[in-house]
Amino acid sequence: MAADELTELKETENITEDEPTRSSPGGMSRTQVFTLISVASVNFGSMICYSILAPFFPHEALQKGASQTVVGLIFGCYALSNFIGSLIMGRYIVQIGAKLMLVSGLFVSGGCTIMFGFLDRAPPGSVFISLCFIVRSVDAMGFAAAFTSSTALASKVFPHNVATILGSLQIFTGLGLILGPPLGGWLYQAAGYELPFLVLGCILLLMVPFNMIVMPSCDADPSEDSFIKLLRLPKVLLLCFFIFTFSSGLGFLDTTLSLFAMDKFHLSPSHVGLIFLAFSLPYCLSSPLLGFFADKYPDVRGWFLVSGGLLMALGFCFLGPAPFFHLPSQLWLTIFMLSLNGFGTGIGITPILPEVITSAYEQGFVNGLGTLGMVSGLFGACWSMGMLYGPMMGGLLTQHLTFEWAAFIQGVLSGLAATLLGLYYLTERLKKPRDAQENGTTTPGEETTLLA
Repeated sequence: MAADELTELKETENITEDEPTRSSPGGMSRTQVFTLISVASVNFGSMICYSILAPFFPHEALQKGASQTVVGLIFGCYALSNFIGSLIMGRYIVQIGAKLMLVSGLFVSGGCTIMFGFLDRAPPGSVFISLCFIVRSVDAMGFAAAFTSSTALASKVFPHNVATILGSLQIFTGLGLILGPPLGGWLYQAAGYELPFLVLGCILLLMVPFNMIVMPSCDADPSEDSFIKLLRLPKVLLLCFFIFTFSSGLGFLDTTLSLFAMDKFHLSPSHVGLIFLAFSLPYCLSSPLLGFFADKYPDVRGWFLVSGGLLMALGFCFLGPAPFFHLPSQLWLTIFMLSLNGFGTGIGITPILPEVITSAYEQGFVNGLGTLGMVSGLFGACWSMGMLYGPMMGGLLTQHLTFEWAAFIQGVLSGLAATLLGLYYLTERLKKPRDAQENGTTTPGEETTLLA
């Protein structure tokens, strides 16, 4: 075996902290290709299992004695458990091992998905409801482990192209969210409640041996840094709030848009599903290109974030539109604003992770898997809190006000995050020349005068 082939094989089996894997001059190495395939399969499989419940589970749960509020809490407990799991997995990724965490998370998530398919046999009432909460919560912990470890590994294997890679992977995340509801509805209609969960659960379980073979190991030393130290950085705190506003906006749309479209435009459920494509397609298609530019021009990543937040704010304000604009609700305007929201989400979400990673390294965090795991866990936790807040507050505001006012309030939240982040970047840019002068940095002319 040639020396270069032996070296490549060793890199595939193990990535050490001191020897990061780099792209070969002709393209990606075998390790990078395998990592990309593995993370893409995790994103797609996890998202399609997450979204499969939407078309039929609420109806089944109501027949089993659960109220509408309880059904909402069953969906909400997933986000809460994911929040807790993301923080735990992000903190202890090195101790557990990234590869072990990934395959274990897939195994737990696949097993819970299959178990959820047999809950229709449980006695109705409190037994059924309790089992739903338990299985759903454990499933969320498995998903948190798989997502945190896969994101950290992708950031480790592609240290110079984080935004490009994560932006490209958003295609598979979006496909999972898009295909989950129609696939679940079709399987449910074809063979009943159990089949959707059995099919997708088995797919997740088959991904376990696949990832055990292709995913490289990553040895690292435990990090002495903590989430508290990371959150003490003002920039990271603002970015966490920014993540929260984006995910809460998505959760808001999931729970309120369909009812608004059916009531205002008299659309059928199938046509409402097509409306959601107006958001998903611009998000999926724009993310890879925006990730490429975020890596190529890192100095403008912050302004990408601010622009995405402002587009989200504009989209939500005119989604209804807001009553004080005195504009009638029109289908074309709603679709156009959803597209604007999708494009704004692609601009805003893609550069966040590399921006947080850069901020951590600039403040002395160790360049390694421990820091990447914490950043990935923090991202997942903030995203989960937004997905918990968005549906709850969206439903509450829509019930007591109107959809138009509720969407406007959500837009104000996105605009506030974008404004605060923009002010921070502006202050940071103005502060750099002042710090250079205080540190004694002088111009060439000043140095010549002093020497003379």
